[in-house]
Amino acid sequence: ESRAANASNKEINIQWYIPPLAKSSIYTETKVLLLYAYNTKPVKISNIKTFSSMSIFSGHLWIPLARIISLREKLSNLKQQVEMLMQNSKSLSSASESISFLEQSETLKIISSKNPKMNVEKVHLDEKTEEMAKRCLSEVKALLSVVPALSLPLTEIPFDVTLQSIASLEDMFDPANGCIITEESLFNWIISLFH
Repeated sequence: ESRAANASNKEINIQWYIPPLAKSSIYTETKVLLLYAYNTKPVKISNIKTFSSMSIFSGHLWIPLARIISLREKLSNLKQQVEMLMQNSKSLSSASESISFLEQSETLKIISSKNPKMNVEKVHLDEKTEEMAKRCLSEVKALLSVVPALSLPLTEIPFDVTLQSIASLEDMFDPANGCIITEESLFNWIISLFH
């Protein structure tokens, strides 16, 4: 079955359209079109002529390209910081483990069983990284809000920070590609900005 005809529970599909560059004035900034569609319940379309759903929404926003590029760079730096925190956390936890062979082998089993899900584990942020995340997410909020001027900076992080959620945000602001976001807390926050 076609992916276009089916959607899992709660997913956002993001696409970018970069219009051909017409002669632009030095006074106007280049903008790109963010196209989004999301569903709040599973969707299966078998006949497009008779399909109707109250759980599918779509829209678009014009966003300055320079701000997208700047934000993506900041999100990339944030992702690197989160990766370092995860690596440091993993190093500290393995350093504090007991040296007994049985405990080590149990620890290795636990670590290896967690590795496939490493990127979806909630990351405990240090103060510097938390402030960095708040600044990035405040900028995301300002770019996606219907009335950006009314967008106040965030005082707390509105979703669970995982490596996957930060990587999804970084992918979301890559105008050369689209992305699909399915992480529930990130999904809920993003759609709240579209309203």
